[in-house]
Amino acid sequence: MNRRQFVTSSLAAAGATLLGSDAHIAAADQIPGSVPSSAVQQARFPEGFLWGTATAAYQVEGAWKEDGKGESIWDKFTHTVGKVKGGTTGDVACDQYNLCAQDMALAKRLNQKSYRFSISWPRVQPSGTGAPNVKGMDHYSRLVDVMLENGVRPFCTIYHWDLPQALEDRGGWPNRDLASYYADYAGILAKYLGDRVTVWAPFNMPWSFTYMGYGVGTFPPCRAHFGDFLKAAHTVTLAQAEALRSIKAASSKATVGSAYGMCPAYPKTDSEADRAAAARYHAMNNVFFLEAAMKGHYPKAFVGEPPYELMGFKPGDEKIMHAPLDWVGFHYYTRRIVSDASNAHAFGGGSFGGTEIEIDPAGGRDPYTRFRAVMPTEGPLTESGLEVWPRGIYDLVTQISREYDHPIIEITESGCGYLDAPYDKENGRVPDARRIEFFREELAELARAIADGARVRAFHAWSLIDNFEWANGHTERYGLIYVDYRDQKRTIKDSGFWYGRVSASNRLDV
Repeated sequence: MNRRQFVTSSLAAAGATLLGSDAHIAAADQIPGSVPSSAVQQARFPEGFLWGTATAAYQVEGAWKEDGKGESIWDKFTHTVGKVKGGTTGDVACDQYNLCAQDMALAKRLNQKSYRFSISWPRVQPSGTGAPNVKGMDHYSRLVDVMLENGVRPFCTIYHWDLPQALEDRGGWPNRDLASYYADYAGILAKYLGDRVTVWAPFNMPWSFTYMGYGVGTFPPCRAHFGDFLKAAHTVTLAQAEALRSIKAASSKATVGSAYGMCPAYPKTDSEADRAAAARYHAMNNVFFLEAAMKGHYPKAFVGEPPYELMGFKPGDEKIMHAPLDWVGFHYYTRRIVSDASNAHAFGGGSFGGTEIEIDPAGGRDPYTRFRAVMPTEGPLTESGLEVWPRGIYDLVTQISREYDHPIIEITESGCGYLDAPYDKENGRVPDARRIEFFREELAELARAIADGARVRAFHAWSLIDNFEWANGHTERYGLIYVDYRDQKRTIKDSGFWYGRVSASNRLDV
């Protein structure tokens, strides 16, 4: 057996122990993790499946201080020299604040049926509390209308990381008061938009913005204290539930779900310790907020008893945070290999080394979860540095289906960063074949999960357009549509045309 065969077989066996025994290993002559062409050809999606794309307000809107918008923590962060690659900011981004009609017309051209957008809290409430900014609400009302005019379902993510700086000045997410401020904000949105928007997700990737912003300080507001992370996470859990109730009180049409970031966790070895560590990773990174909403308690993410005092947990909180979701939404980008760190003597907390990539220290991440998680490089890497591993979406979808009694699932984000640009010799086309191959193989695995009983109703590609990629600025491109940031010209990539054909046919061999 050659090395490639050995590594593929070993990791697949270890993953099967935690995530299911049904092995789907690539043939020896294939790239590790790849999908047989026959699976792509046979893949079919059900009638009425919702094909869509996703964006985030700060990454596409621009207009950072127009029409009464307040400052966000990301405005402050990107205006700080040395924080963003290339020195770029989201001040203009893709100017979707002014070009939303053009972008939704492009979505219609690509046969899109759903658009997951987010709302900028400081555009609606510049200081984070009080009466709504009328001009800000008018913008989102127009955006929703133009989506509906183009046959696109509006899917609203209420918070995608851009906290009003005024609320950070009051203590940020570790301040428990933010749960009630946030619920008020969510209620305002449901009151103004709930007659047209029926699909709501309170938070995008809550583990990421609480841990990276407060636990290790890589994201704004750049605080690095594990206790602050735990307090922030608990506040967000309370806010998630209070927002659900606030939304439903304001709109009888509302359904509330989620947009969690998730990575399937495979134990490094078949040892009991590594398997337990992988289970803790899954509990902390994947389902911490989901379990709280669905069952009113936190999952077993810690070694020993949860540090309730450090979290700011109060008697009765279990009743507040229990707010079962109508459906479950999560992202998939890549996987993690997890090992036990119970005997580690040093805990460094980890950092963020690019979109969706968490870099753990040499020891364990922290003294409470005591594991080490790494992204393997057995499969090919995208230009953004993520391992391509299509099988992961099958494992993740089927695991969540098993654990939560087969809920309705929406894939809220998935994509890949490649820097392909318009090519003069191809008459200005953007020939991004690698992105097509990425989606083709991943979607074949998603179709397999659906065939095996998972109730997946939607898939949202990240992203509709190239955009401002947080601390990586304009050095990464995830869009199905190329954006020239000099003049905001949009050019549909080959992957966009391909995705449009998939959306129209519910099959991948197009």
